[in-house]
Amino acid sequence: MAEIKDPENTIIMELKDGNVVIELMADVAPQHTARMKELVREGAYDGVVFHRVIEGFMAQTGDVANGNADKGLNIRMAGTGGSDKPDLPAEFSKLPHDRGTIGAARSANPNSANSQFFINFKDNHFLNGQYTVYGRVIEGMEHVDAIVRGEPPANPDKMVSVKVAADA
Repeated sequence: MAEIKDPENTIIMELKDGNVVIELMADVAPQHTARMKELVREGAYDGVVFHRVIEGFMAQTGDVANGNADKGLNIRMAGTGGSDKPDLPAEFSKLPHDRGTIGAARSANPNSANSQFFINFKDNHFLNGQYTVYGRVIEGMEHVDAIVRGEPPANPDKMVSVKVAADA
C-alpha cells in the first residue's frame, strides 16, 4: 500500500481490478478537493461509470446525475450531468497534466466544473492551464490502465466504491 501522508486528502477508489489511491492537492485546488470529498462522503461516486475512455488520452467519470450503474444508468446521457451542487470556479495552476493526474472535466466555460473528473493515461500537456489539476494517482495506476475503452464503452467499468482514506 502506498504511504498515505494526509488521510483527509487521500481518496481510495475501488475498481473491478483493485484499488486506486489518489492524493488530493488541497493546497493547489481547495474548492475542487473539497467538492470531491463532499461527494465521496455522500456516496455519490459509488457505482458511477467511466463514460468516456480514450486510448492514449484519459478516462472520464463522475457524472453522478446520469452515470450510476447501480441506480439506473442512462449511458446515452452519461457525461452530460453533474451534481446538485453549484459549479466550481477554475483553479488553474502551473501543475502539468502528467500521467496519473486528476483533472476537473468541464464544458467550454472554464468555470463549469462540478462532479466529473478525468485521469490522464499519459502526459497531456496540451491541457495545461485549461483544466484544473487537483490530484494524482499514487498507487494502482495499472487498474486505471485496465479501464475498458469507449465513448461510451459498450459495457463500461465503474467506480465500485470511493472513500476518503480518513474514513476508511
